[in-house]
Amino acid sequence: MTHTFGFMIESMVSILLLFTILYCVRLSKQLRLLRADEQSLRATIAELVTATEIAERAIAGLKSTMRDGEQTLSTRLTDAERVSREIETHLLAGRDLLARLARITGAAKPAELTEAPDAREVAAAAQAFADRARARINGLAA
Repeated sequence: MTHTFGFMIESMVSILLLFTILYCVRLSKQLRLLRADEQSLRATIAELVTATEIAERAIAGLKSTMRDGEQTLSTRLTDAERVSREIETHLLAGRDLLARLARITGAAKPAELTEAPDAREVAAAAQAFADRARARINGLAA
């Protein structure tokens, strides 16, 4: 009986040892897959770091371009405002000059000659002036 009992215990230990070996083989495969996943994860992390660095450089370039554009736009806007003020000053001076000329011509005309000249008379005078100018030019050329 002791012999049978000892044989049973050794058989159970052998079975447990077989299960342990099979479990170790399975665990070894899982560890191998985990290491392979770790390598691919490290490669993915390295790619992400590289992509992040590239993105940071691109953002820095965009910020620099934006600053340059803002500075150029600010300079052009300042110049445009200055030119606008100059044009406004010139327009005011032109209006003043026009008003003075109107007063001068109004003072020189008698009150009864305020009606507009006949368009045909103005066209005839312009034609005569052009004819005289052509005659002078032809006389100088000849």
